[in-house]
Amino acid sequence: MEDEKEETRTEENREEEPRRRSGYYINQPVFGKNRTSWVKQQFGRSIAIFLAVAACIFLYFLLLRVDQVSGIVGMFIAAAKPVIYGLAIAYLLNPIVKNVDKRLMPFLDKRFPNFKKKEQLSRSVGIFVSIVFLLAVVVALLNMMIPELYRSIRDMILNVPSQMNNFVSVFREMNTHDSTLGQMAEAIMTEVTDFLQNWMRTDLMARINDLMSGFTVGVINVLTEIMNVLIGLIVSAYVLFSKEKFSRQCKKITYALFKPSSANMVLHLTIKSNEIFGGFIIGKIIDSAIIGVLCFIGLSILDMPYTMLVSVVVGVTNVIPFFGPYIGAIPSAILILLADPRMGIYFIIFIIALQQFDGNVLGPKILGDSTGLSAFWVVFSILIGGGLFGVPGMILGVPTFAVIYYIVGMLIDNKLEKKKLPTDTDSYDEFSYVEADGTYVRAEKNILREEGKKKHADSSTK
Repeated sequence: MEDEKEETRTEENREEEPRRRSGYYINQPVFGKNRTSWVKQQFGRSIAIFLAVAACIFLYFLLLRVDQVSGIVGMFIAAAKPVIYGLAIAYLLNPIVKNVDKRLMPFLDKRFPNFKKKEQLSRSVGIFVSIVFLLAVVVALLNMMIPELYRSIRDMILNVPSQMNNFVSVFREMNTHDSTLGQMAEAIMTEVTDFLQNWMRTDLMARINDLMSGFTVGVINVLTEIMNVLIGLIVSAYVLFSKEKFSRQCKKITYALFKPSSANMVLHLTIKSNEIFGGFIIGKIIDSAIIGVLCFIGLSILDMPYTMLVSVVVGVTNVIPFFGPYIGAIPSAILILLADPRMGIYFIIFIIALQQFDGNVLGPKILGDSTGLSAFWVVFSILIGGGLFGVPGMILGVPTFAVIYYIVGMLIDNKLEKKKLPTDTDSYDEFSYVEADGTYVRAEKNILREEGKKKHADSSTK
């Protein structure tokens, strides 16, 4: 009997060992037992209600002073910009540092087993390689893009008015004056052309003059941002070098502030959020960079105008899920159509083929199922995020909603497990239901029961 108990304990320990080694919170931890909160134990229910009402009143007055609060938050963000940039750069460079550590550490262990500072050396090499890679990419992109972008924008400003006049002339030749619809279309095109030409000659030039008048302020702002980025690059090196220590400190604080079950859940959600955000953002950046390069190659082969400008627009807007390709393709198509209608049609065909390749082949290959959201929830999160926070909301709305979706699903599954009901969504089809006593009836049993009733009714009829 004791041997059997010992074997059972050994098996349980064997099952728990991988979990202990990887961290209890890596996989979804067990929800804590429902216990009375510390506030209710100390103060009673009435005091707990009072504290909840006081918190709501405080939140209400905080919302009334939202301008002052947003101003304070804005000042703090402006002061902390180098740190924010540093954290963002460290987050993007972390995969490179991890890969260097993964490959360099076994080599150092094998060649220099008695060397005591292998970890520091490996981390230093990883940080150096990642920063050099980042700077090389930025310098290469600037060297390639800035001359081409300048040439494309200059050609656009010089040629678009004449191109629009030519387009209107061709449109007039295609439409007869006998047709009322043709006359209306011609009048609309003339009005649009005059409006755009006047805007480019008056408003655009006025904007350029305003820009030039505030050039000094603009240069100072640009230099300040560049300085913040450079300081952020230094901060990112320190963050990457001490990331394990920071992680342990955050874990220590979490266990100090929360009870163990809540702390494990917080750590689990942190790791899950990092997986969703990291997989989506880094994957989307890589995907958009590849799409921009493929667009540049394709447009160069087709010898289209504004090649670099259109490729940059398509690549940058592709970061926005779902709507990004259309946001970048529509103005680019109009720009190319004005220069050459035939090339504009070719561009539309090419961009549709490119986006189909991205949506069906490249995107799933790079991103995989990093968010776990259906197409409807992706569109929903983009619309809500974009409506509330603009372009950053459109980009970060999808991973943010994916985290919320995961948390809600986890809570619902926990409630169903407590009721001893299946957590699989497919189990709740049109034929399955739950009895009044809480018993789940499977679809197969229900179908067999309905078929039996039908056969019985047929036999009774006969």
